[in-house]
Amino acid sequence: MLEIEFAELSDPGLVRTHNEDYIGHVAPQSPAQARSHGWVFALADGVGGQRQGEVASRAAVQEVLGGFRRAKENVLPKDLVNQLVQAANARVCESEALSGRSGTGMASTLVVCALRFDRATIGHVGDSRCYLIRSGEARCITRDHTVAADQVRLGTLTPAEAAQAETRHVLSRSLGMNLFVSVEIDEVQLLAGDVLVLSSDGLYGSVEETDLADVVRRHRSLDAAAQHLLGLANERDGSDNVSLQLIRVRNVERVGMYRGRPYKLR
Repeated sequence: MLEIEFAELSDPGLVRTHNEDYIGHVAPQSPAQARSHGWVFALADGVGGQRQGEVASRAAVQEVLGGFRRAKENVLPKDLVNQLVQAANARVCESEALSGRSGTGMASTLVVCALRFDRATIGHVGDSRCYLIRSGEARCITRDHTVAADQVRLGTLTPAEAAQAETRHVLSRSLGMNLFVSVEIDEVQLLAGDVLVLSSDGLYGSVEETDLADVVRRHRSLDAAAQHLLGLANERDGSDNVSLQLIRVRNVERVGMYRGRPYKLR
C-alpha cells in the first residue's frame, strides 16, 4: 500500500498583512480507501489584493477537498483531477458573482496532487508549482501559465529574458478567468524515497531547486525542512505569501492498468 508522510505550511511573509494563499489535503481513513481513492493535496494562490484573492484561493481548495471526498471509487486519476479543478474554477466564478463589485476580477492559481498506488497525478492552472525531488535532485514537473513562460514556449523569449520580463508574474491562465479552464495534467510514477513539493511563487521566487533538494536532504523531519524553507524565503525576500507542501513517499504499491482498472504486479 502507498505510504507517505507530509508537512505543510502557509505564511503571510514579512510585508503583507494577510495571506492570500490557501492549502489543504485529504487523507484516506482506511487501507481500502487508500486503494480506492488515495490522497489529495491542493495549494492555491489568490490573485488581486483588493479583489479578495484570499476568498478565491480558499474557495478553490475547499471545492477540491470536498469533491475528492465525494468522488466515486476507482475513478481514473486524470479524470478525477480534471473534474476537481473544473469544479474549483466554477466555485471561484460563483464566489466572484456573489461578492458583488468587491469581488470583480477575483482569481486564483491552483495545483492539485492526487496520489494512489505508485503514481502521482498533478493538475495545475497558473504559476503555483509541483517539484519532484529524487536521488538528491529537484526538477519542476509543472510549467508556469504566465505570459513570459508562454513566450518562451513560443520561442519569442529566451529563458533568461523571461526571468527578467515584466510579464513573468502576469498569469495567462487562472481560475475565475473563464467559466471553463484548460487544466494541464501530468502523471509521475513514484519510487520509495521520492519527495513532492507543492509551492506558491512566494517560495520558489527566492528558493532555488538546488536549495529545495539540499534542505530536504539535510532534514530527516519534513516539518523541520518546511520551516527551514519558509525561513529561507522570508530571509531572502519576504515580500509575498509563502506556502508549501512536502510529501515524502515511504512505500509504494506497484500496479499495472488494464482498461482503466489497476491490477497488482507480482
